[in-house]
Amino acid sequence: MIRTTTPLALALMLALPAYAQNAPAPAPAPAPTAAERNAIVNAELPADQAALKSHVMFLASDALKGREAGSPEFDIAAQYVASQFYAAGLKPAGDEGGYLQKVPLVSAKLDGPGTMTVTDKGGTPVALEFGKDFVSSANPETPSYSVTAPVVFVGYGIVGQGRDDYKGVDVKGRIVAYFGGAPESFPGEVAAHFSNPAAKAEIAAKHGAIATITIESPRVGKAPPFSLYITYASRSRFTWGNPDGTGHIAAPGTPSAGTVSLVGAEKLFAGARQKWADIAKAAAAPDAVFKAEALPVTVTVAAKTALTPVKSYNVAGMLPGSDPALSKEVVVLSAHLDHIGVGRPDKTGDTINNGALDDAVGIASLIEEAKRFKTAGTKPRRSILFLAVTAEEKGLVGSDYFANNPTVPLSSIVADVNLDMPIITYKFQDIVVYGAGHSTLGPIVERAGKAIGVPLSDDPLPGENIFVRSDHYNFVRKGVPSVFLWPGAGGPGRAAIDDFMKNHYHRPSDEIGQLPAIDWESGVRFVDVNYRIAREIADGEQRPMWNKGDFFGLTYNGAGAK
Repeated sequence: MIRTTTPLALALMLALPAYAQNAPAPAPAPAPTAAERNAIVNAELPADQAALKSHVMFLASDALKGREAGSPEFDIAAQYVASQFYAAGLKPAGDEGGYLQKVPLVSAKLDGPGTMTVTDKGGTPVALEFGKDFVSSANPETPSYSVTAPVVFVGYGIVGQGRDDYKGVDVKGRIVAYFGGAPESFPGEVAAHFSNPAAKAEIAAKHGAIATITIESPRVGKAPPFSLYITYASRSRFTWGNPDGTGHIAAPGTPSAGTVSLVGAEKLFAGARQKWADIAKAAAAPDAVFKAEALPVTVTVAAKTALTPVKSYNVAGMLPGSDPALSKEVVVLSAHLDHIGVGRPDKTGDTINNGALDDAVGIASLIEEAKRFKTAGTKPRRSILFLAVTAEEKGLVGSDYFANNPTVPLSSIVADVNLDMPIITYKFQDIVVYGAGHSTLGPIVERAGKAIGVPLSDDPLPGENIFVRSDHYNFVRKGVPSVFLWPGAGGPGRAAIDDFMKNHYHRPSDEIGQLPAIDWESGVRFVDVNYRIAREIADGEQRPMWNKGDFFGLTYNGAGAK
């Protein structure tokens, strides 16, 4: 699952406090000895469990060094998945008749601190201080970037859910300044969506803005401190590359010009009708409403960005449908192949973040589902695309590349079912299906759960905004009904989820010999429920549709929403 240093995850922390930062930590299980680990890893299992486990044994081995996107070890993992897709009878669905889709990743990093100057109506410039008043943003679209334009304050920068933060102002050709996050009264998944910098930038671009500035939130304890933005500004961020070698941004032509601190915002609001002190006081409320205002200043921003190309791959295999008409429609089953690579040593000295549950189990499940379709008595009516994506941990980049450069017509994709970090260290009694309430996929997943004796349950980690933190979200943003499954928190699930998130998530201990041990019987049950979901979608008379009036369906012009 997406790491917490990406632009998206950083922004999500503006909306709701992170579960992993606020819940008390369960006591970690003692690290297993080498003999105990070998006993766990090599324990004899029934054939179906052993088949699932064997993929994870390889993908999460030390030899693959955490499968970081762009590394030689990730490339080995991609070739392994391609070979398994071939063995399962899937047709190549990547580039040039192969299973691999080349993903031209781009690493973008600030080349120097950048500058930001505020000029009032009298023509007096005030240079803001980097690290105190503002931090620049890397701009992969324009590596040598400079813009001068008037600034318009637009509150949260949100249009939707009964509010229009752009009401009464013209922002065409101007820079918009807004607070990150979203009002607390918004539904969780909608709040998470509007906390996404990409969503805010898209709104700004539709209104004609040429850049955005994020204002530090005054909500102490509810948002990251400005120091976190300073730290983040020095790090590389990833996107995918345009044909000219520059990097893609969510709203082309409307980049982020940076973030201003509370101190810097006071200078931005110099001479405005609304005093900054009043704005800051109002912004401390959980559901603040603001009046948009053209500020009496012009801002000049300049920054340089160093770009480094990085090659990686998605892996795609197709099971053609059997129905002459419905086979033209495609159901996508997705999971991410990458993890976070090699990092700092843990208390045992281990540096390799193996990513067994995150997300080698998801990839193993894809492979085993493909094998189930191969051995089934009848072929699915719709075509099914099995998709292992890269760079999820770097900001959902591989799935975003595929959604914008699909190897099948985008209009043919009728659903996505995503698998990411299923925590299967216990015998799950329920399932959580993110996105189930938005489309006709909801009843399908509910029936699949009932078929194996498990009901649907509520999100066990509501503060983590998981709906927008995995690859299905990029299909949602293309208007495709999508769901993302997790084993639920019923029975022993709550304790198991807490333990994994606190003691193993994005750590070297997420390996095949971890304790509590991975329950491979639960893994097979998880494959079973996902297979049932995919099967019903593929064989149904009606393609999945958004529920009428659904927020995401309407926002992205999805079928059935209007």
